[in-house]
Amino acid sequence: MKRLVGERKALAAAVLAFYGFLYTLIAMAGAPGGLGRVVAALAGVYGLAFFGLVAGYFWARWFAVGVSLFGLIQGVLGLWQMGPEPLIVFMLVTHGIAAGFLYGEAMAEVFDGQTAWRQRMSMDEHSVNRLGNAVTRLGVSLPMVLIWALAPRADSLAVGAAGLALLAVGGIFKLRTWSVMAMVGASGLLIGSIAAAPHLAVAHPTVWMPVGAPLAVLAAGLMFAAAVPFFAPIKRFLRGE
Repeated sequence: MKRLVGERKALAAAVLAFYGFLYTLIAMAGAPGGLGRVVAALAGVYGLAFFGLVAGYFWARWFAVGVSLFGLIQGVLGLWQMGPEPLIVFMLVTHGIAAGFLYGEAMAEVFDGQTAWRQRMSMDEHSVNRLGNAVTRLGVSLPMVLIWALAPRADSLAVGAAGLALLAVGGIFKLRTWSVMAMVGASGLLIGSIAAAPHLAVAHPTVWMPVGAPLAVLAAGLMFAAAVPFFAPIKRFLRGE
């Protein structure tokens, strides 16, 4: 597989581009059930993952893996709730291919394995692993947060959580300390929103995106888990160690 790094990257990018384009078309055509904003947001997430891979950003592989794992979760839940419908099976298989093709040391060398950005940002191997885990968790949780927040209902806590989640993604790509605070804030606001409307569910047979309270709780947990590894370094920095 080491000889097929370019091909694997191209196929994974093609999968992400397909879903980004598909969600864009659905949003432009008028998504059913008042899900236009949700579908447009998903198109943006997939578009960012695709663009990052093509551009070769150091964070792109991590984020794309996270988004692909989100799609896998969608597929697994769809398989459980609706059975082996062709659309669900296709979603499950394609996202699995995208995630699988992006794993491995050979693929890492193309993105996060490059030495230039590590030297520029003074990152050792432990710091790189910590950052990679955080970005992947954000890639999984961000679509879930956006679906919950942009569902057809009024909830300022959920909208605030989505805003902080987007800030966290933008900040972590630039290694900003405030992005960790944004992750924690997004997780807290999301939990508050879930407590206020625990029975909300978003699902439609033609736009499969099942996000009820359990998955929103998972998103909040992943968002917080993305921040936890940075607590100790921040504490050492504040102590001047």
